[in-house]
Amino acid sequence: MLTIALSKGYLLPEALKVFRKVGLRVPEAGEILRKLEFTDADRKCRFLIVRPADVPVYVEYGAADLGVAGKDVLMEGRHKITELLDLKFGYCRLVVAALKGAYRKDTLRAGLRVATKFLNSAAEYFQGKLDIDVELIKLYGSVELAPLDGLSDVIVDLVATGKTLQENGLEVVDEIYTSTARLIANRVKAKSRYREILTLAQRIKKTV
Repeated sequence: MLTIALSKGYLLPEALKVFRKVGLRVPEAGEILRKLEFTDADRKCRFLIVRPADVPVYVEYGAADLGVAGKDVLMEGRHKITELLDLKFGYCRLVVAALKGAYRKDTLRAGLRVATKFLNSAAEYFQGKLDIDVELIKLYGSVELAPLDGLSDVIVDLVATGKTLQENGLEVVDEIYTSTARLIANRVKAKSRYREILTLAQRIKKTV
């Protein structure tokens, strides 16, 4: 039986659809709201429901053989896992945003205060790509408020439609990367359970 870690939240319903498409009889997301784990009806796979950032941790350390995680989580965490497939759902963008008219990409400068949940990705963008030093401020939620209250000059955050930015008087200054859900595997299990994992991955690939 393969153990598969799934993300709580917006990726869960689509992830379950993927596994239903390949013949696994798994419940709807609404039926497992309070469950931390479950098996499909035929007991072929065991599923763990964990926080999005914890999916690659479970996979890296072998508590799960496979996982479904957003590319943003993988980019930020830099875990030692094997990425098998782009599942092509959960599309969003990691962007630099600021108050409307405040900055353009070519006016981003050293010394800016940047509020974000994505410290590694933000550092790589500003210090790696743009070669400027900025002050990174770690926030855990409501990042859009930071420029409005003077906490930061710009933010780095995920957007899907951009509606929340617009509603708060913000605009995209630059796009850092795009993100979709990915099927990932433990590096050791990808070898020791190669046939099981490859078979499932190939079946999933035909549906996406």
